[in-house]
Amino acid sequence: MKKIKIISAFVMLFFLTGNIIFAQSNPDKKGFALLELYTSEGCSSCPPADELSGRIQNELKDKNVYVLAYHVDYWDKQGWKDIFSNADYTKRQYDYAKFMGKDPIYTPQVIINGKIDYVGSQETSLRNGIKSALVKPAFANVSLETNQTDNNLSVNYNVEGTSKNSRLFIAVIQKEAKSNVKRGENANRVLTHYQIVRQLQSVDLYKVKKGTANIHLPKNFNTQDFEIIGFVQDMNSGAILGAKRG
Repeated sequence: MKKIKIISAFVMLFFLTGNIIFAQSNPDKKGFALLELYTSEGCSSCPPADELSGRIQNELKDKNVYVLAYHVDYWDKQGWKDIFSNADYTKRQYDYAKFMGKDPIYTPQVIINGKIDYVGSQETSLRNGIKSALVKPAFANVSLETNQTDNNLSVNYNVEGTSKNSRLFIAVIQKEAKSNVKRGENANRVLTHYQIVRQLQSVDLYKVKKGTANIHLPKNFNTQDFEIIGFVQDMNSGAILGAKRG
């Protein structure tokens, strides 16, 4: 038993030392927290999570904290169609279920850095998850430069520190919107949404890690009410390697 304890202590010391060296050798790769909220106007337990995501975004907008709200479409058959819902976002949530080995999917679900999920309305757990993510260095650096021409956006990107099977995702985010829900579980309520993902475009980083992505913008896009967030994801594990605002 004594030998086991000594070996375990040695291994722990080795890993702790390795983490310190890694952090010191990556001074520019500061910790970050990418929150992906899966929500719906048809879900009665989702409004508190939407409100919490809005508060977190407002409080931590100057930190390396990024909030993305995906409106899924599987609630649309329950009496009310969410105007922001998208089948692609439902698929993304199912992909996470495979990555994390969790089934079934649910709303409101928040996934931080592609690794750990939380019930989106549980504030204490969610804030602790953010704190935990911020102390771990990012694996990838992401640089974005945007140029708008009419309803088209050119995003010049440069990514360093990717994995073998990684992709850059560029999200067009509407910061806030209100919706008058007339049917379903939230009937006769005016809901406020935050950080709504209006578009999500991906770029394969296998061969080229620097280039330009062209995005067709929503008709009501403007730089005051929208923002661009880019993040790199390992498509083998689902882990988010780094993130940046454009």
